[in-house]
Parts: sequence; structure tokens; C-alpha cells
Amino acid sequence: RHINYGVREFGMAAIMNGVALHGGYIPYGGTFLTFSDYSRNAIRMEALMKLRVVHVFTHDSIGLGEDGPTHQSIEQAASLRLIPNLDVWRPADTTETAVAWSVALTNRNKPTAMLLSRQNLPYAPKNGEAIGNISRGAYVLSEPSDVGMNKKAQAVIIATGSEVQLALKAQRLLAEKKIAVRVVSMPSTTTFDKEDMAYKLSVLPAALPRIAVEMGVTDFWWKYGCAAVIGIDTFGESAPAGVLFEHFGFTADNVANTVQEALRKR
Repeated sequence: RHINYGVREFGMAAIMNGVALHGGYIPYGGTFLTFSDYSRNAIRMEALMKLRVVHVFTHDSIGLGEDGPTHQSIEQAASLRLIPNLDVWRPADTTETAVAWSVALTNRNKPTAMLLSRQNLPYAPKNGEAIGNISRGAYVLSEPSDVGMNKKAQAVIIATGSEVQLALKAQRLLAEKKIAVRVVSMPSTTTFDKEDMAYKLSVLPAALPRIAVEMGVTDFWWKYGCAAVIGIDTFGESAPAGVLFEHFGFTADNVANTVQEALRKR
């Protein structure tokens, strides 16, 4: 049931392809997200061959601070999302992770990559409708009414993974300034992009400015018509995670200020 591959990401991915082709098992393997680069040829082949293989990639951001930029993912999430027929998930909490795993098991004709945080992440409260929509790739996690505001949203913050918590904190800061914001969690862009236009617009209304937050390259997010993107277009640094978050602008204050700036420019 277990194979000890050692530090051998390409071999692991290629062997899992063989197991999937043989049948009888659903293979999954784990390593750090930044080392998905070593697996890439095999991942591309399993996507091409429509194989049910699951990759569990952990340590998905600069949150791996002390290990330095070699171990910190910057461009890996975006590059994996570019591979046709590969389902990519970056969940924000336990519920999103459970849904991602369920989707991976039902993906009989495609592989799945799950990008998981190194940090301990709290559960983000969500109603039944939100839980039901997780499998659609993106959903409305929090409305202004959830933070005591009796007005419609003026902007949308889109976030993935650990950054969802930043978005929720920024929403509360903005509510104190009478600015109403919707928070959208988008654990799977590859799944959301295949949804019908009606659902997409129900999550991301065309009239509202959108601000995306993800600890990775920013280029990927402009396709969603964002007014601003908070991301990283350099390699990381060697420092404790909290220091890096402050250094690169991944704070609730910076997210809130970016939303305010986007609203001023409208």
C-alpha cells in the first residue's frame, strides 16, 4: 500500500502513471509543491492519457519561510493550472480539502493536483449553499451581512488557500470603514473556468471591482478582470513566515487598502 520513493519526484509520478494504467488502484503521492517541477513531464503525460492520479503537494507558499526561496512556491500553481486536463485545487480549510479529495476520486479521466498549506489554517464558517458550491471551483464564502453590514457589496476579494483568511480579515476591517465587500474563495480555478457564465457572474458580478489575493505570480489572475492583484512576482526570501508575509504585503491591512484604492479609481 505504500512505496517509499525517496527524493525522486519524477520517478514517483511516472510509477503512479503505470499503476493507474494497470488498474485496480487509485495512486496518490506527496511532495513539496515547489518540487512539482521535477514531476512535470509525468504529470503532463498522465493528463494527456486521462489517468486518475492524485498529487498531494504541500508547503505551497512562502509560508515555508526558513527553508528559503528554493523551497517556496511562486510560479508552480500557475504553471500546473496551464496543463490541459489537470484539475488543480488549493483549498483553504478542512471542508474545502475534503471536497477536493472527493472530486479527485470522481475524476476518472483526469489527474488532480492538491496544493496544501504548511500553516495550520482555521475553519472558515460557511452555510449549506456555500458548502454545496465548493465543488464548482469557486463560491461566495462571505457577504457584507456576515460582518454586520446592511448594504450590498461594493467590491469582491478573490482568494485561495491560506490567503482566504486574509480576505476575511480585510473584509472586517473594511466593514469598520462602512465599505461592504464580498469574499469569494476559489479553491479550483480549473473547475470554476468550466462553469456556465450564469454561475460565474453570480459569484463575480460584472459591475463590482475584483481584487485577487494569492501568494504566487500575478499574471494568472488578470484574466478574471481584476482591478488589482496582490501576489509575488519575485522569488521568496529566507525569513520566518510572519516576516515574509509583512515584507511581501500579505497582511489584512494591505488587502483592505488595495480594495479602497481600487474603489477610488473607479
